[in-house]
Amino acid sequence: MQNKILSHNQIQHKVKRIAYQIYEANVEETEIVIAGIDGGGLKFAKKLSTVLQDITTAKITLCTVKMDKKNPLNSGVTTSISKEEYTNKSVVLIDDVLNSGTTLIYGVFHFLKVPLRQLKTAVLVNRNHKKYPVKADYKGLSLSTSLQEHIEVEFKDNDDAVYLN
Repeated sequence: MQNKILSHNQIQHKVKRIAYQIYEANVEETEIVIAGIDGGGLKFAKKLSTVLQDITTAKITLCTVKMDKKNPLNSGVTTSISKEEYTNKSVVLIDDVLNSGTTLIYGVFHFLKVPLRQLKTAVLVNRNHKKYPVKADYKGLSLSTSLQEHIEVEFKDNDDAVYLN
């Protein structure tokens, strides 16, 4: 049974709020790298990038972060931009749902291999079931769920939604 926990309008509001929080933390920056984890994280990152481009004069660089989410240690992490393009920049790593923290921690580890001005993380939904010491600096919704429950994020044209199954 699907239980809608965030509607399209609620998601749009959270995207704007998080974008303004990112802007406020980077008000002095000339460039902000928005790194979306491939899949829902990248879709969420694109929405944040669009809002950020409207509210800041800083250059917004969208970066795709790819990894095997089931086995990130063996598959490694790759990005659509080179290390030189994010070295000494402000980076925000984006995912749609923070579940166990596995995907986010491997993404963070990848970016920490070069010097950065700062590294922050953002998620639409934080499930509070972390097995790694990683946190979301910006989150749309914190939700305590059982381990049997599943969060499903759907990004569709004018019909975004988050469901609890």
